[in-house]
Amino acid sequence: MQPFFRITRRAGRAVVFPALFLFALCELLHSVALAAPPQRPRITGIDHVTIYASDLNKSRQFYSDDLGLITPCPKYKGPDTCFLVGPTNQRVLLKRAPIQTKNWTLKNWLAEVAFETDSVAEMRRYLLAHRVLPGIIQKDSDGARFFRVRDPEGNSIAFVQRPPIILDYENDPKQVSTHLIHAGFVVKDMAAENRFYVDLLGFRLYWYGGFKDDGIDWYEIQVPDGPDWIEYMLNIPANADHKELGVQNHFSLGVKDVHVAASELRSNGLKTFDGPEVGRDGKDSLDAYDPDNTRVEVMEFTPKQKPCCHPYSAEHPKP
Repeated sequence: MQPFFRITRRAGRAVVFPALFLFALCELLHSVALAAPPQRPRITGIDHVTIYASDLNKSRQFYSDDLGLITPCPKYKGPDTCFLVGPTNQRVLLKRAPIQTKNWTLKNWLAEVAFETDSVAEMRRYLLAHRVLPGIIQKDSDGARFFRVRDPEGNSIAFVQRPPIILDYENDPKQVSTHLIHAGFVVKDMAAENRFYVDLLGFRLYWYGGFKDDGIDWYEIQVPDGPDWIEYMLNIPANADHKELGVQNHFSLGVKDVHVAASELRSNGLKTFDGPEVGRDGKDSLDAYDPDNTRVEVMEFTPKQKPCCHPYSAEHPKP
């Protein structure tokens, strides 16, 4: 029997076969590791929403005076108006609407929904590996790194990685909410959107329901590593007007008690809003509208009663 470890001499050189074998194996494993598909980093919540505004002064007054959100955001010097949903790092940004929107030709005034992630570099690499073409990584004046990408229906979404900072924050008594809990937008092709948000990004079902018990008009999916969610607004007519689209393309602020929030809004000077009332999802909420008729939903974190159609399948957000 030949020994496994042996040395031969050929042309004056000693050859150690096991050593060569181990070296080749290490090289092979290294190559395999480099070729392995990247893993998706965590997506922990909604970082911000960006809203188009036709009159920035009027919209600033609504978001700061009526909703009590704080401006400016710490160290932010970008082109948009930034409101902090303190004490979290979440934000609401106002972007000047394109000029042609004066006749309401812009369909979606929810300009962008952005998600917080552990690593924008790894997220971008992950998307590229799955044949999704993201934009370049950029850096804001406040140190946040981000990139943008379009979902299958053309909605602008962003991924943001913020540096850890300690906010010098004092709660404003006018501030209605301290947590941006979800954003919703019109969806025409639910299957295509699910391939992107659920199959690729790992979002998970939170709740779905409809105007009728056997229908699906709202489909809610949470980020994979947190309680915030996005909501598909389904079955919206293709010829829906600006007012209807302002209802559908929206975002939501969470509160413990929506009736207390209603009193705060009235004290802040906002006299007209819809509700509060308990919806088909079992949650008590009210609807306020900014100067461009974009809906801002103020919703309780937990349901007051059993929802229609389907039970909740994930934990609720907390204050």
